[in-house]
Amino acid sequence: MSDALKAEIAKELGVYNTVKAEGWGSVSSRDCGSMVKKAIEMAERGLNGR
Repeated sequence: MSDALKAEIAKELGVYNTVKAEGWGSVSSRDCGSMVKKAIEMAERGLNGR
């Protein structure tokens, strides 16, 4: 996943301030899982749009 996409998803989920202040290592496992889920949903929408 690109850094730009990770940042976009983090902003959508409201964890970007944590990333900005403390780095990716401070993001909880739950939030990371939510980010992966969101990325998969975005990818599926992209494939279905073809």
